[in-house]
Amino acid sequence: MSEALKRINPRRPFQVTAEGLKRIVLGVAGEAGASVHVAHRDATPKPLRLRGEPTGQHLVIAHADRGALTAHAHEAIAAAALLADAATAVTVLVFGDLSEKLAPFGADRVIVAAVGDGAHFDPDRELAVAAEQVARLAPRHIVMPDSAIGDGDLGRRLAARLGVSVATHVVELAPTGVAASWRGGAEMARRDLPRMLLLDPGTTDLALPFSGAGERVEIEVPPFPDSRYRDLGSPPVDSAQLGLEDADFIVSAGNGVADVPTLLALAKTFDAAIGASRVAVDDGRFARHQQVGATGKTVSASVYMAIGISGAVQHLQGIRAVRHVIAINTDASAPIAQRADLTIVDDAQAVMEQLLEATRGRNFAPGVTP
Repeated sequence: MSEALKRINPRRPFQVTAEGLKRIVLGVAGEAGASVHVAHRDATPKPLRLRGEPTGQHLVIAHADRGALTAHAHEAIAAAALLADAATAVTVLVFGDLSEKLAPFGADRVIVAAVGDGAHFDPDRELAVAAEQVARLAPRHIVMPDSAIGDGDLGRRLAARLGVSVATHVVELAPTGVAASWRGGAEMARRDLPRMLLLDPGTTDLALPFSGAGERVEIEVPPFPDSRYRDLGSPPVDSAQLGLEDADFIVSAGNGVADVPTLLALAKTFDAAIGASRVAVDDGRFARHQQVGATGKTVSASVYMAIGISGAVQHLQGIRAVRHVIAINTDASAPIAQRADLTIVDDAQAVMEQLLEATRGRNFAPGVTP
């Protein structure tokens, strides 16, 4: 009897998808769970969601990093598209250079403002541009990723400037309302759909049955006079000492890594932070704060090198916001290979040694020419 019944945590949030709400269960794809990040998308053209001339629009605002948006920002675009009807356009305001196409995520119009990519602190200028676009477009809803830097900071400044109702750290989104975790996740705080939404990652499924028009325009942004802020830059930081949540490059070890010193040397070569699977942590090879996954850290690095990691569901949940995954595994059918952008099917020890040999004498730390 117990095997036939599925126990569901009533406090676990839902995810908005094209088919409606689905309960998020550790990123499991299926009838009761959310899909993990899809690395290889279907190339078949999808129908346009927008029909005819729009009568209104939703506005998404995000920062680009090295020509692309994060998976977190992609979710914000998809959320706006799922909230929109067939006559409501989705406009995306992007700060920084953009080289990727946003139509697959539901963007009908993309406004690129080469102001900054979030790496440099220029809030007055970005706030002025965002407020100007809101006044010009009069969007029904403003959607932004609630990231730790860049988007989250700008979103709160914009809400204060506009004086609009706002919901932050949204973990559950529906056409009728939103919810955020409360009391350490023990409860869910709910409210009606506000005009401005700042979404946590994992709120929206990226598997859309439609596409946006993807029209792109560039706007020139004049310098902002008399800014109260001056960016002094970032001092050099040893990536190995960074928290995994802040790391841009992570080398992560699984059960297939027996030679920990070689892995540490490889991470140092690439100026990468060090992560690990739950098995590697439980075996005592790595510290608990280095664990990646649903029961460890959720990361959003640009590059995640998974060495000897099979890719359990819990681990995939922890890397769903990573931009590029490189998997090194002897099993080509391992779950991590389905998530990876590049899979090397070989012995982990042999590949690590070859990488060290190929990069010997080179330093990939920021600001250092190899």
